[in-house]
Amino acid sequence: MRNHSFGRTAFNVSEIGFGAWQIGGSWGDVSEADGRAALEAALDAGVTFIDTADVYGDGRSEKIIANVLKSRGGARPMVATKAGRRLSPHVADGYTKANLESFIDRSLKNLEVDCLDLVQLHCPPTEVLYRPEVFGALDDLRHAGKIKNYGVSVEKVEEALKAIEYPDVVSIQIIYNIFRQRPADLFFKEAKRKNVAVIVRVPLASGLLSGKISRETAFAKDDHRNFNRHGEAFDVGETFAGVPFEVGLEAVEGVRKLVPAGASMAAFALKWILMNEAVTVVIPGARNAAQAKANAAAAELAAISDDVMTAAREIYARLVAPHVHQRW
Repeated sequence: MRNHSFGRTAFNVSEIGFGAWQIGGSWGDVSEADGRAALEAALDAGVTFIDTADVYGDGRSEKIIANVLKSRGGARPMVATKAGRRLSPHVADGYTKANLESFIDRSLKNLEVDCLDLVQLHCPPTEVLYRPEVFGALDDLRHAGKIKNYGVSVEKVEEALKAIEYPDVVSIQIIYNIFRQRPADLFFKEAKRKNVAVIVRVPLASGLLSGKISRETAFAKDDHRNFNRHGEAFDVGETFAGVPFEVGLEAVEGVRKLVPAGASMAAFALKWILMNEAVTVVIPGARNAAQAKANAAAAELAAISDDVMTAAREIYARLVAPHVHQRW
């Protein structure tokens, strides 16, 4: 497991992190015991970056993280959380200092810490990125000692480029995988130039790139891969990376042919992401310990050859790009 400096901050983090959405909710029935075991397995494998949010299970994810880290003791990993999605309605005018501070105070309590390592605006409306007073509020909360650093989780490349115009935005979280390749066109170059950390989410396209999903796969009623298939609850790009399900299944069969012998498709897909040097950390989720161990093992795969990288880009261009490239 390689470690990377986290942009301009004092943190160093493992290249494979732990995405804690699954242990919070919206992924079907994941017991608290399984969630704890998944996080324990990731930490045992050398993971030193955890990503969560205040709305994952209405705080359940943050509380599980706090409990596991307290029971383990020792050196703490970097823990990133997010704020903003508790707003109802989720509109730009809700991103006030008072609201952000109340969300941050709640996360401080859930995570049982005095200061948050990193708080990220949680896919805010685009208009928020054009309001410098929002970032001024985050500066105030940083100076007050409630947060060490702040960043932005975004849906679109354009939002990422706008966010890093603010000098104290230290990180961007964005979707990037074999089925969502646009960030590599321009944004990654700019992030690297400005030494902004890049957190990659939805690396397996909600499980499509595990190669284990078929037309017959049944998703639970409370799994976003069921209830958000067409963007009914939140941005459709968060579910199967925005790729129409049937198109995704067809593209997966092309990717399957590129996976080296002895490797899983999921590990290959994670390694593909890590081949871009602008990526600081990728945050696959896990529903249990076995999945967490398998995710961490992707770090051990050999570098992917240029011809295989080219073949993956060709699959994207031919089948997937027409559905997603200009949308996000």
